[in-house]
Amino acid sequence: MLYYLGQYLQDTFSWGPLRLLSSNAVFITVALYLGFFLAYKVIPKFYDKLPHDRGREFTLKDNAEAAKGKPTGAGSVFITLFVIISVVLVPFSWAKYSIIALTWLTMLTGFLDDRSVTSWGEYLKGALDLIISLAAAFILYYGLKQVSPDGTVKFWLPFVTNEITVHPAVYITICTIMLWASINTTNCTDGVDGLSATLVLIALLTLGAVFYMVLGHTDIAHYLRVPHFAEGASWAIMLFGMAGVVMGYLWHNAFPSHCLMGDAGSRALGFFIGVCVMASGNPFMILATSSIIFVNGGMGLLKVALLRFFKIKIFENIRFPLHDHMRKNRGWSPTQVLIKFVIIQLLITCAALGLMFKIR
Repeated sequence: MLYYLGQYLQDTFSWGPLRLLSSNAVFITVALYLGFFLAYKVIPKFYDKLPHDRGREFTLKDNAEAAKGKPTGAGSVFITLFVIISVVLVPFSWAKYSIIALTWLTMLTGFLDDRSVTSWGEYLKGALDLIISLAAAFILYYGLKQVSPDGTVKFWLPFVTNEITVHPAVYITICTIMLWASINTTNCTDGVDGLSATLVLIALLTLGAVFYMVLGHTDIAHYLRVPHFAEGASWAIMLFGMAGVVMGYLWHNAFPSHCLMGDAGSRALGFFIGVCVMASGNPFMILATSSIIFVNGGMGLLKVALLRFFKIKIFENIRFPLHDHMRKNRGWSPTQVLIKFVIIQLLITCAALGLMFKIR
């Protein structure tokens, strides 16, 4: 919306500073700061309107007791703020706006579960996640195909010099699995104050920098032998907008927290990260952005699935999510869990980005 207003004003008036209203760097900055200040100010105003935590089912008893009674579902507030910021600042395309709508819909399913007295159950939530992930996979494929210079969708992969054209069925299958896994692993990681949001923030800032400074920059993309993504800057606006609202939420969620994002936040954030990873054209980018999230939450999902469906027992002596194991078995405090997990993720992020962009 603001992008087109800027273009109109530039065409109508000759005042030089008006060109800032069509600058992607300006929009990225505005999205980040606007997101932070809006979330910081608005979230506390909804404390009395949000559902209150009744003690989480799959977490340590002391974690559940500490969370009990706090406003939860704050994700419904900051994800809605993200949607508003994106509509105002992001240049229109049917694919990006569809993804924004699906992000809000993912939030809504989580919020309705947060608000429900009786949990919706794993299978219902899993089915809803699958439907949303499948819809997003189709949107991403055909949206990327539309903006591709040669009308094809390609992957650029680590250790492979040339791009690989991807068949639609392969892309949609990989994308659906990626999104479903990202939604659920991010949800499982939300169990220690500030942990999930901080790890997500690292992912958002990493992807935002990659989209704007590498994929969206013709010369740098050519130098690193990765495909130039003409819409990289507009995706970066969304990423930094989401980073801003997550920062605003973290201000209130830092240990000891005053509110919780609930499924409304964690599921939508997981979905959005997965979408942006697939939009980057490199599914392995998830290693650079969310390794700890996938290990922390994903190994628990794998453990339960193997035991429930195949009667295979693995990791019997390890409690999942892994942050619960570190607290119960290793004696880490919530602050130690947060800082040590963040340090490990930052180390992985630096190494993974170096391997992906330089060894090709």
